[in-house]
Amino acid sequence: MTQTRLRTAAAYGGLAATIAVAAAAVGLYITTRSTPVNLDAPRPIEVAFGAVAIAFAAVGAVILRRRPENPVGWLFWGMGPFIAVAALAQQFAVYAVVDRSSPITGGAAAAWLQSWSILSALTSGVGVLLLLFPDGRLLTRRWRVALWGLVVGFALFVIGYLIDPGPLGQPFASVDNPFGIENAGRIAEVLVPIGFFLSIVSIVAAAVSLVLRYRRAGGAEREQIKWLAFAGVALAVSIVAATAFEGSDPGAAIVGGCVIASLVGVPAAAGMAILRYRLYEIDVVVNRALVYGSLTTLLAGAYIGLVLLFQLGLRPLTGGSGLAVALSTLAVAALFRPARNRIQSLVDRRFYRHKYDAERTLQAFAARLRDEVDLDALRGELTAVVAETMQPAHVSLWLRGAGQ
Repeated sequence: MTQTRLRTAAAYGGLAATIAVAAAAVGLYITTRSTPVNLDAPRPIEVAFGAVAIAFAAVGAVILRRRPENPVGWLFWGMGPFIAVAALAQQFAVYAVVDRSSPITGGAAAAWLQSWSILSALTSGVGVLLLLFPDGRLLTRRWRVALWGLVVGFALFVIGYLIDPGPLGQPFASVDNPFGIENAGRIAEVLVPIGFFLSIVSIVAAAVSLVLRYRRAGGAEREQIKWLAFAGVALAVSIVAATAFEGSDPGAAIVGGCVIASLVGVPAAAGMAILRYRLYEIDVVVNRALVYGSLTTLLAGAYIGLVLLFQLGLRPLTGGSGLAVALSTLAVAALFRPARNRIQSLVDRRFYRHKYDAERTLQAFAARLRDEVDLDALRGELTAVVAETMQPAHVSLWLRGAGQ
């Protein structure tokens, strides 16, 4: 079997295994959905990490097929099955430990695995991605220190959790760590914080390396980094929102779903950038995100404010809130188009100055064109406008003569 076929078999075999494990996690959740258990997030959100695993595995498989020289493909290919196993371990731990007098065989090990695996895999994997993106190579040899920091930090973190004796955390405190070593608690208390600190410092360093790479890059590489940066900003916003809505219902479930969608977006954006699929559309995506994100926030605030205002003003006349809601809806609908145009203009002026200046130049040229009668002046004006707005390497203008 050739190397290409082996790589293809490994890529799609890993994807198939990830899908199977994620499906098993969903099956266990369906079996135990009535079991009372208090996890860090709503259980459907925890199960949805299987979708994140499938996204990483799928993008990794495609990169391995089309860009086999890029190690980011192997990184994603490994993260997919690992996250899927972690999601399955959590659901199996609920099935095997919670509401049982004694855990089923393997339940304690599953409870131990789920306590650290997903978060560690995502943070360490994203750190390595930031160091290697987009071409699979470090920015310079000196950045190997950050890469080793991620590897050592992850190892210390795992070893600390591995040897720490005693009960596991809630909701699996009824079982002890099956791998714990007696009297090794003090060592674990040192290893886990050191591993956490190394991981955080290395991830920050990896982010700095990506910023430096962007500043040194040009052309297509900059567009590739923009895709990953956009996905990272969306993930950061969703995490902040999830922290703000923690403990609320149904807000936590909705925002948790946004976090899962943002996590899926990280490998999707990285894959599109590495494969250069619709690479130069990132500016359009960012532009629309800025415009409609700002517009949604503005209209939501205006709607809430108008509802409260109309309720206060109309309560003596109507005694209810139906009219206030109707009037507020009509007002917000009327505000939509002018608000969108105004925000689009502000975004273009602030973040897309070249596009804004080009449009202004074209508008001014169109106004002068209506009054221009001198052909030589028109030729000069047109050549200057094309050079300023399109910035080509060379401009030539041919005008057909009267006898041609």
